[in-house]
Amino acid sequence: MMKLMNVLKMGMVTRRVVALAGCVVAATSMTGCLSQGQYDRLREAYTSCQARNSELTRERDEARVALTQLQSNMGQGEGTLATLSKQNADLRSQLDKAMADYAGMQGKIAGLSFGPLDATTTRELQGLEQQFPDLIKFDAARGMLRVSSDLTFDSGSAAVKEKAKQALSALSQILSSGSATQYEIVVEGHTDSQRIANPGTLKNHPSNRHLSTNRANAVIDELAKMGVPQTRLMAAGWGEFRPSIPNNANGNTPGNRRVEIYLAKLPDAASGMDGK
Repeated sequence: MMKLMNVLKMGMVTRRVVALAGCVVAATSMTGCLSQGQYDRLREAYTSCQARNSELTRERDEARVALTQLQSNMGQGEGTLATLSKQNADLRSQLDKAMADYAGMQGKIAGLSFGPLDATTTRELQGLEQQFPDLIKFDAARGMLRVSSDLTFDSGSAAVKEKAKQALSALSQILSSGSATQYEIVVEGHTDSQRIANPGTLKNHPSNRHLSTNRANAVIDELAKMGVPQTRLMAAGWGEFRPSIPNNANGNTPGNRRVEIYLAKLPDAASGMDGK
């Protein structure tokens, strides 16, 4: 804008110079003929003014183009700002809902009793571990199955692999019959601390927290398809914030990429567990 103002000022000066030259010509025409030297100097001044006027005209035109471009960019910027503001509002709404869901989940988890399971369910889950030793580890003291994410999902994916579906099918049979029906199932997803860089992955999983939650939900969906009632299933995603071992410097830590499946009782049911 400063450049444009300077151009306009120079244009005014040029007009004054030209007008002055005209006055000089008019004055000399009235007082008689000019000498050759006076004429040459006047012509030289006039030619110089013409050249300067042409230069200023070019700069003015360039300034007009720049101003038009600036105004256009400002309009585009306002549109971009409006779009970003809407996206920000949408993200805030999603975050508020996620926080409300998380608070509800925390309240429900607080009412659950984690710990040793009844003897029959324990034996059945130990048998499941022996059937899928590379995929599943059973922690009897905590009533928890640890499932390797690297064997359950492709990198950056929440789609359950076929071999993992076989293990979940066997688990669903245990959960849907006998003494295991007294338990609720809490599925928690975990990742390592490696950042998600793939644009395609980020579209579906904006963060490790999202990826871990989506994987927990994918396991729940499989169990529900196989007959476990949805009313007994709950999902949570911890992302990288509950590592089982220290993460490597680059974040790539396979041992922290896992899904943990807890069998839990509500307090009123836990008090009647026989412990056989």
